[in-house]
Amino acid sequence: MYTDEKSSPPVTPLDEEDRAAPPAPIPAEQVHLRPTLERSLTWPAWFEVAKALVIWVASFMLLLFIPVIVALPYLLYRLLSGGAPSAQAIAGDKGLLFFSVLGIWPAHLLTLAIAWLIVSEGGRRPFWKIIGFEWPEGVSPMTTTLASVFAGLALFGMAWLVTFLYGEKKTDLDILIESSTYTRVAMAFMATATAPLVEEVIYRGVLYRALEKAAGIAVAIPIVSLLFAGVHVYQYRNNIAVILVITLLSIVLTVSRAVTGKLLPAFIIHLVFNGIQSVFIVLAGFVDSEMLK
Repeated sequence: MYTDEKSSPPVTPLDEEDRAAPPAPIPAEQVHLRPTLERSLTWPAWFEVAKALVIWVASFMLLLFIPVIVALPYLLYRLLSGGAPSAQAIAGDKGLLFFSVLGIWPAHLLTLAIAWLIVSEGGRRPFWKIIGFEWPEGVSPMTTTLASVFAGLALFGMAWLVTFLYGEKKTDLDILIESSTYTRVAMAFMATATAPLVEEVIYRGVLYRALEKAAGIAVAIPIVSLLFAGVHVYQYRNNIAVILVITLLSIVLTVSRAVTGKLLPAFIIHLVFNGIQSVFIVLAGFVDSEMLK
């Protein structure tokens, strides 16, 4: 029989190991997330703290300058139309106060954008997962939500009692919300729609995460709590009772972040606390108007 010397050798049967099914392909989302999450764990602790401090300083500076920039056109209009007003007139100008409050909104949005840009490295890392904006593990979302809402209600009740008994002096916030109806509504909207999210992202999401990684819970809790309370001291400097309330709120929010390991419970507590306060801010204006009639 004729055989072709160039023909292929006979195929030998495969061993059992060779016949094993090939590994399943890795889902596309895991291919994207796994390297970034692994890289997030390799950054030195000091570098994470440095990035967190940059974000915190940026948020503070934006709150100082953006409201001024937003109110600047109105101030120029006042100067051109009526000459240079006195310092007392500027301090009591309802329009200037309104635009100053309005400027907090873009300051908050820019703060969130900067935090996202630095933490996610321009979108290459999962921002919300890194800062822990998730439900705690091992507890149902409903249980977490109810517990957080109850904590927010309890904190507001304590805050109201303390300020009712000891808080007699008006703060800068009181002056703002009493200046006009539109300033009051703008402040209430900001306090509910943007402040809880942005403040929790910066303090309990970015700062706490970095400090806990670098120095542990025992160091991260007091530092973050004091930083959050400290930035509000000047605003409430005339009322020690309000400062104590803000400090208590800050401690509870930070401890919640430490105990649960996630950011969502602290955000819900903060949202409930500010939301109730905003309702009272808006209603107080109508009550005062009715009393003046």
